[in-house]
Order: sequence, then structure tokens, then C-alpha cells
Amino acid sequence: MSTAALVLAAGEGTRMKSGLPKVAHPVLGVPMITLVVAAAREAGCDPVVVITGHSADAVEALIPGETCARQDLQLGTGHAVMCGEAALAGYSGSLLVLSGDTPLMRPATLRALVAAREGGGAAMSVLTARVPDPTLGRIVRGADGSVDAIVEAKDATLEQARIDEVNTGTYCFEARTLFEHLHRVRTDNAQGEYYLTDMVAVLRAEGLPVVALTTEDAAEGMGVNTRIQLAEATRVLQRRVNDAHMLAGVTMTDPTLVWVSPTVRIGRDVVLEPMTFLTGDTTVADGATIGPSARVHDSEIGPRARVDSSVLTGVKVGPDATVGPMGFLRPGTRLEARAKTGAFVEVKNSHIGEGSKVPHLSYIGDAEIGSDVNVGAGSITCNYDGRGKHRTVIGDGAFIGSDTMLVAPVTVGERAVTGAGSAIAKDVPPGALGIERTGQRNVEGWADRKAAEDTTDTQGSSTQS
Repeated sequence: MSTAALVLAAGEGTRMKSGLPKVAHPVLGVPMITLVVAAAREAGCDPVVVITGHSADAVEALIPGETCARQDLQLGTGHAVMCGEAALAGYSGSLLVLSGDTPLMRPATLRALVAAREGGGAAMSVLTARVPDPTLGRIVRGADGSVDAIVEAKDATLEQARIDEVNTGTYCFEARTLFEHLHRVRTDNAQGEYYLTDMVAVLRAEGLPVVALTTEDAAEGMGVNTRIQLAEATRVLQRRVNDAHMLAGVTMTDPTLVWVSPTVRIGRDVVLEPMTFLTGDTTVADGATIGPSARVHDSEIGPRARVDSSVLTGVKVGPDATVGPMGFLRPGTRLEARAKTGAFVEVKNSHIGEGSKVPHLSYIGDAEIGSDVNVGAGSITCNYDGRGKHRTVIGDGAFIGSDTMLVAPVTVGERAVTGAGSAIAKDVPPGALGIERTGQRNVEGWADRKAAEDTTDTQGSSTQS
């Protein structure tokens, strides 16, 4: 039987105190709505329909390619599902209804919730959790263990408020049955809204069974409504992700100080040092070492490469290459095997060839550097003339002297050398020495004359005073 998903993501989230819609806030670098949709997809849901409302354009931009339906007035969870009915017209099968602010839901749990409904021949299944200090809607069970009602916390009696089994806001319905009965939900409650939870009473009144599945991990049902809860969800997901990587062969010297987005792929025998952040579409190959104090985003780190105390975005680092400490590699940068960018080096949109080195205190922008090139300390490519960017080309085996300024567009040929302190604005032929310096002039006795002038000036000032 097929499974679809309806993700409710229309709320503003006023308690977040933010200009962002609640579901756009990231957990480990990934927006909450993206995590929820990904879980539904991984659970086998197709189609997935997302209900948007507040800042709908911003939310929909986070889930390109997904079907969305608008809830222009937020009149409760039942009303949100009503807004998705047209997008699911003609669909029959299991329908998961998920909250866009529950980023910790596991795909395996969603599959189990579907199986509980289908295996029990029920019209609806509810995912519940047992918590010591409940604040969510309570699960009221019948004598046979089935679900009799879900009572919202604000509507609960004193006896119902003592129940420790709560509703996580995650459901599975038989789709046709849901939409045939959804119009019976009313707004006679403390909030004056259409509660989707009232479907339990509606279905039970028709003699249709409702079953519950209790998750062993109460965090799965955690809804994020405040920045405190956002931090807690991040902590839980951090532990889950790190545990999975460590079990797969990754070393973390202190996993509480390593942040890895769920989108990141890591090989075996990788070492992640403290204060490492891996985010976006990043891959780290076998045997690499990242950190300490490194941020790597949308980048590819090759086998046995080392990234120390540096920031990389949109970068490819080849096998056995090294970066840092204190490096800044920007989009479009590519380091080949055994290449090195060292301390306080910034590289942008440049290709650094196999075995080449930019060891320290340099800026390389819009450059093509061949293999086995050495770039001396303090050297820069002057790639911007105030109007446009220009490229610098350095051939294989060239040696760039310290404090060389390469004024692009310019080419330094294979095995060519530039003299330290030169401003190279013309091409240097292969094997040639390019040097640009003014003549040095030494002024004999300058220090003694300067000292005498300083003494005279001091005495004159004293006399005048």
C-alpha cells in the first residue's frame, strides 16, 4: 500500500522572537522543515505535501520541488489538513500527518506508525510518548488499550492532566476515511480552532478503531517553539549523528565539541578534532583529519588530507593535501594531491597543482598554479583592477619570491623565478628571472646626523619654554 505525507508548516512561531518562520530555523545547519520532509521521503512517502502559510515563500524556497498548499488563515491543525485535501485529490492509502517543527522524527518510526495502522486495520494511528512532566495533549485509552480521545492540555481535566502519555502530533490516517470525516471537526474548544486531534472522537463515534504506537525515544516528538527548545533539539541530533559516524569508524576526540550536519558524508578512519563544524554538501574521505577549530561547508576533503584551524567553503582538497592553520579557502578553490596552503593564507577561485605550496601569509585569487610551485611568504595575486577580475597563471616548477605582487592578467612560465619584493606586471618567460625593484641607495652617516638633529630640537624646545 502506498504512503503519502502531509507536513504542517504554516505557523509563525511567535515564541521564537524571530523574523524567520519557525520551521526555517536550522538544526545542525539544516532547516527544520527540510529535516522533516527528508524523514518523510526516507520513510517512503510519495507524494509529500507541505502546508505553508506564514512567510510561505521563504518556507517553500527551502524545499524546492515539493508540492505545497497554502493555509492563508491559521485556524488550527484540522484546518491545515483541510487546506491540503485538494492537493491529495484521488489519493487512497496511508497518509502521515507530520508537524514541520518536529525535526527529530526518525524515518523508521514513521514506517512503524504506518505499519501499526495498516496491521491493526485501524482508521488512524497516533504516535505517543511517555514523559515525566507532560505538557502536551494527553492520550486517553479505553479498557482494551485503544485510543478513546486526545485531550489538549488546555482542555484537560485534573484527572486527565495526570496522564503521562502524550500526543507527539504525528499521525497516520487512511486517507479517504480522514477526508470523508474531517468536516465533522468543530471549534468548540479553548482556542476556538479546528483540532485534528478531535478526529479520534469522530472516528470512534463511527465505530472505527484508533490505535497508538509509543516511541521509545520521547525526543522524537519534541516540538520546537523556543530558542531553548531549538538548542535542545540540536544537542539531541548532534549526539545521534556523531554516534552513527563513530560506530561507522570515525574518531571524535570529544564528540560534544563536534558538529556534523546530517547531509555530510564521512569515510573510515577520519579524525574530527574539537570545535569542528562540517555542514552542507560536504564529504570527507578515508583517513582525513579535520580540526581543531575548523569549519568546512559544501566541500570535498580527499583521503589523508589535513585541515587545521581553517575555514573552507566550496573547496576541493586533494589526497594528502594540507590546509592551515588559520587558512581561509573560498568557493572555487581546488588543491591537488600533496598541495599545501599554510598559515594565514587566503585562496579564492584558484587551482593549486600537485605538490605546490603556498606556505604562509599570502593571498591567491583567480589563479592557475601548476605542479611543484613554491609561493614565497607575503606574495599576492592582484586580481582586481576596480572593474573586473583577472587571472594569474604560474607554470610547473616556478618559484615565486617572497613579497611578490603578481599584477593580473599575468603569466609566470614553467621553472621561472620572481625576485623577492617584485611587482610583476609583465609575463615572465619559462626559465627566466622576473625582477622589478628600484635601485637601492645607502645614505652614509644618516643615524648619527639624525640623532644630532633630534638633540638640537630637544634643547631648542627647552630654551623656548
